[in-house]
Amino acid sequence: MKQSKVSRLTGGLSLGAALLLTGCEGGVLDPKGQVGIDEKNLIIIATVLMLIVVIPVIFLTLYFAWKYRAGNKDAPYTPKWAHSTKIELVVWLIPCVIIVILGTITWISTHRLDPYQPLEHEQEALDVEVVSLNWKWLFIYPEQGIATVNKLVIPTGRPVSFRLTSESTMNSFFIPQLGSQIYTMAAMATRLNLIADEPGTYQGISANYSGAGFTGMKFDTVATASEADFNAWVDEVKASGQALNTETYEALTAPSEYHPVTYYSTVKSGLFDDILMKFMQHHGRTPLAMPDDAMGHSAHQAKHTEAAAHAAVEE
Repeated sequence: MKQSKVSRLTGGLSLGAALLLTGCEGGVLDPKGQVGIDEKNLIIIATVLMLIVVIPVIFLTLYFAWKYRAGNKDAPYTPKWAHSTKIELVVWLIPCVIIVILGTITWISTHRLDPYQPLEHEQEALDVEVVSLNWKWLFIYPEQGIATVNKLVIPTGRPVSFRLTSESTMNSFFIPQLGSQIYTMAAMATRLNLIADEPGTYQGISANYSGAGFTGMKFDTVATASEADFNAWVDEVKASGQALNTETYEALTAPSEYHPVTYYSTVKSGLFDDILMKFMQHHGRTPLAMPDDAMGHSAHQAKHTEAAAHAAVEE
């Protein structure tokens, strides 16, 4: 009977663990790029360090509640007890050590995982310009002279340098399996550097609520097996015959939900900069941007960018 209960309990725990682990597939805990791997390791290390405090607290809470219950007449009764040097050392020293370790790790990783910092790699980075619209993503490949909507294709093993802005409200560009998210804002160019270490298709999302079509603002990121496969895809896009000029771009800015994947064989030169400038012309100012070698810029540092944008609008 006891063995049966133990078997059922073990089976239940195993099933629960399996169900929880299935939720990791395709997310930040299933990284396919070096940036994502570093961030996963950071999450695990930080979680384990914090559990050093959390688990004993939970265990001792349950233990004391059981040991000193009203029905336990054998429990010691010391109403005048007020101090223990050993307990004071434990409850102060261990958390302080953990905070120092976490602070050191955070400081180092914040600079090492700076989204503006180019990735060290033997290959030259692929430049991709990203524009968030209502409710779709536009990807411009300036070197290849092509553009796509809601589909990003990159070669495996080659760094990708993103330059991002927004046509409308503030948004957030995020490919969970490849690494950091970064905000997009009108009249501001932000940057992000990622790399895919394995070929495959990884979902990209908008991580910032932006209106009615927010839920459908997703795109596939296809990491090709080789540079040759990427070049073959570029040739396929160039054969599509549709041009992205001022007129077609203005039509693209109209709000639409679950926009289909679209290819543009040619792109107006300087379109990305034109998008930046059109929100600043009536202010007589240049677009806000961070320098290419900016350091110490966290992917989660939205407050500074948002304040800058609001200041530009209020002037």
